[in-house]
Amino acid sequence: MKRSVIGIVAHVDSGKTTLSEAMLYICGETRRIGRVDDGNAFLDNFEVERRRGITVFSKQAVLHFGDTEFILLDTPGHIDFSSETERTFSVLDCAVMVISGIDGVQSHTETLWRLLDSYDIPVFIFVNKTDITHKNSDELMSDIHSRLGGRCVYFGKDRPLEELFEEISLCDENIMNEYLENGSVGSESIRNAVSERKIFPVMFGSALKLEGVSDLMDILSEYIPEKIYGSTFGAKVYKITEDGGVRLTHMKITGGSLDVRTLVGDEKITALRLYSGEKYTSIPSAEAGMAVAAEGLSETYAGQGLGAETDESAPLIEPVLTYCAEITDSTNIHTALDIFRKLEEEDPQLHVIWNEQQQEIHVRIMGEIQLEILTGILSERFGLHVRFTHGSICYKETISNTVEGMGHFEPLRHYAEVHLKLEPLPCGSGIVYDTDCREDYLSGNFQNLIISQLKEKTHIGALTGSPITDMKITLIGGKSHVKHTEGGDFRQAAYRALRQGLRSAENVLLEPWYGFRIELPAENLGRALSDIQQMSGKFSSPDTINGMSVIEDSAPVSEIQGYQKELIAYTKGKGRISCVLKGYYPCHNTDEIVSQIGYDCDSDIANTADSVFCTHGSGYVVPWNEAPEKMHLGSCLAPLKKEDYSVTNARLDSFKERLYDDKELMEIFERTYGRIKRDDRTKMRRDKLTEYKKPSKPIIPMGEEYLLVDGYNIIFSWEDLKKIAADDLDTARSMLINRLCSYQGFKGCHLILVFDAYRVKGEHREIEQHHNITVVYTKEAETADTYIEKTAHDLSKEHRVRVATSDNQEQIIILGNGALRVSASEFELEVLSVEKAISSFLDKPQKRFTGIDIKE
Repeated sequence: MKRSVIGIVAHVDSGKTTLSEAMLYICGETRRIGRVDDGNAFLDNFEVERRRGITVFSKQAVLHFGDTEFILLDTPGHIDFSSETERTFSVLDCAVMVISGIDGVQSHTETLWRLLDSYDIPVFIFVNKTDITHKNSDELMSDIHSRLGGRCVYFGKDRPLEELFEEISLCDENIMNEYLENGSVGSESIRNAVSERKIFPVMFGSALKLEGVSDLMDILSEYIPEKIYGSTFGAKVYKITEDGGVRLTHMKITGGSLDVRTLVGDEKITALRLYSGEKYTSIPSAEAGMAVAAEGLSETYAGQGLGAETDESAPLIEPVLTYCAEITDSTNIHTALDIFRKLEEEDPQLHVIWNEQQQEIHVRIMGEIQLEILTGILSERFGLHVRFTHGSICYKETISNTVEGMGHFEPLRHYAEVHLKLEPLPCGSGIVYDTDCREDYLSGNFQNLIISQLKEKTHIGALTGSPITDMKITLIGGKSHVKHTEGGDFRQAAYRALRQGLRSAENVLLEPWYGFRIELPAENLGRALSDIQQMSGKFSSPDTINGMSVIEDSAPVSEIQGYQKELIAYTKGKGRISCVLKGYYPCHNTDEIVSQIGYDCDSDIANTADSVFCTHGSGYVVPWNEAPEKMHLGSCLAPLKKEDYSVTNARLDSFKERLYDDKELMEIFERTYGRIKRDDRTKMRRDKLTEYKKPSKPIIPMGEEYLLVDGYNIIFSWEDLKKIAADDLDTARSMLINRLCSYQGFKGCHLILVFDAYRVKGEHREIEQHHNITVVYTKEAETADTYIEKTAHDLSKEHRVRVATSDNQEQIIILGNGALRVSASEFELEVLSVEKAISSFLDKPQKRFTGIDIKE
């Protein structure tokens, strides 16, 4: 049986949910047809949907027709819930676009059409409500061709095959050759053309009266593209929900299969649900092509790729309005924040932002309908009463020149310095992170830690405190201290370096722009062009289509939002406008917006650009504009002078730095314990009565052998694991753990595998016993190097200790603690030899004892 995931998409009130009900009824999945107006639709099972009569959340239904199993995803049609619709596009095999026969192709229909094109999804078109429209089929097809393109072909059964073959042959060269040669076109050729988006079949009918729905199902069953899946497990997460207090991860299996109790990353699948409406069936296994909901996963998120799949790119639709949530009941603000965070998991486009200074919760919204629905959900589901205020445009910031940001963090017993290069990128590029720093200056572990810490936070600009974008951030330098540096120190230094670079750069305020299409009578064209100019928008030369003037281009969202009401008024209902987010571009009134927001960088303590240095045993703050002169590393972007290449000067500077450190330490000691009084004449002489004792040989501990392994250092040093980690770090970590389990079973030593704070956030470290080895996940502010150094020092007093790492600084400290070091390459050869020995042992035929000696 073929299996396909299809989505139903449409402009609001086109009859999308009614078509879903008709398809379920014809396939025998339901005994009656539900009505949106009556509030008993099979897929609109939320109270807010039945009350408002619109689809708010995407739902799933399973139906069978012929030899095909369809997994139907009914998506919201209202523009305010476009993000919910777009999330399902990543798992669709094809889509059915519903167009109202009364209204024709509408503004949101074109938006969805462009989205489907971006996701490369084959589309079938169903023109609904043809029983009550005043337009004939030719007028409807003419509207579709003018708005959606000429490759939309009517596939009705009343159409002669010769006429159908002739039209589709104009859409594809291969079909043209087949038609000229054979006089007909095979189903396989049409199926391939539909799969490649060269043909878009069109059907007419009335979903409410079940007219044309069976024909649509026949067309879907015959021409729907058939997916071929691989044997390696892969899945795409498209939705997170909660049912009865159980967190569910909705995913489509794109390869292999998924069984209950299977480990996905570090978590185990506890149950699999196959939903159809609000009911579900528990299944033991999910095959490729199925869309299921999994229990037991707490760290998944929408857009995540599991197994062989990679994460989805950023969504094309994003909200451009931000609102402040005002709690109107006695709920604690932090409790309310937790509730908003839970909703953000289900709808990542909410972008919940916590303003620590003003103790406010901000969310991003598509429109007023979504705001009303969100208010109802908070009240009905969580008992939280909220009022949203201060609606405004979501701005972003970037830079126009390349700068170097420097950050230094050195309170007493802490040390870190970070240098970042900030470069502007083209509009729509987002934030890109990179490293260009030699490991001789800063270890690879610290470099990876800095990049991961920069990715943890949404960084804001220096003009209005809006999120930054369209920027490349490169780690180009850094410095650590052998004894005093911890992971949290680099977080502080990196954040300060980024802020210092932003304060030093030429900042640019960005605002969202809509790409628009306006259709209106020719006599109103001058008024529309004048309005666009006043809105600081752009427009190309107007066209004339079907007697209507068409204007296309872009304008700022802040100016063009709400223009639809004005357009309808002065065109007497004949004009219409469709808008889609084009991107973020330089703001047309920057000075006015900056003054209006009134953001003050200097008072933003949570995002400071100042650095912290240490002198006389205490830290002091240096302003961001004075910090570069005090940095311990010179500018990494400044050209080197000739004398800087001298090895002698470099060694002399290093020696002076050590002298300064010793002098400062002596001053701290004398202030604490007093001056050391010695006779100047005898302090350099040796007491003759002191007997010289020959140093004794070092005592080698005779206890059990311990092996400490720096996990991420090994992963990024072994080529096979490094390639896997580039796609999925969790998989590389699991493979290393399994290989070391086999190694320990052969060697019999105590093996401790240490990973630093990539996985765990919190004040406590986690220690797990994985079969026969111990796996340690350090706490957030503690690196693997620090933990290994402390553990090696404690164990080496009574046991034989070896440490596997390629970190040069760590190797020096290990030798000082009495442990033996093993480089990553040496350890890899050792593991490979063990695996080879185990393999050869297993390949040998084993003698079986029967109790009777049988001679050959």
